[in-house]
Amino acid sequence: MRLEPATTALVVVDMQNGFCHPEGTLHAPGSEGVIEPVVDLVERAREAGVQVIFTRDVHPPEQFEESYYYDEFEQWGEHVLEGSWEAELVEELPVEPEDHVVEKHTYDAFYNTELEGWLNARGIRDLVICGTLANVCVLHTGGSAGLRDFRPILVEDCIGYVDPDHREYALEHAEWLFGEVVESDALAFDAA
Repeated sequence: MRLEPATTALVVVDMQNGFCHPEGTLHAPGSEGVIEPVVDLVERAREAGVQVIFTRDVHPPEQFEESYYYDEFEQWGEHVLEGSWEAELVEELPVEPEDHVVEKHTYDAFYNTELEGWLNARGIRDLVICGTLANVCVLHTGGSAGLRDFRPILVEDCIGYVDPDHREYALEHAEWLFGEVVESDALAFDAA
């Protein structure tokens, strides 16, 4: 798969201490295990001039206090609290000045963020998506991208998970419904 760097962004979803580090509240070994391939993919994208976007799932402690129905703390317990070590990206993925960071407060990186407008303003159409968790934030962000007429491309070997079956489900669902699935070594960042 060949992608034009000028119209492509690499979206790295929630590679944060809370999910990827053994001391994180919601640590998943399957997320920790994709740090190295994600780092490699980020380096390849940067070398080709592809825009790199990092999302960070961040929750103010009071976020769900007046929720009627939707309460992530009820589902997962308190996690990636605003200003905490858990909310920071893993140290293996340093943010460079040219990178863009999207702070989100739910599974979907487009929901109540500036991401869609930011991408449209730069003419970016193809979104190479990696990160964690496969069946949660990666799936919801990818689906939301597809509904907004971006081309979501999920990178199978760069997507973290709690259970391997969760990743398999998420990738099958994505490919069937709204996007494409590819291995990282099948990606080329250059003009077709």
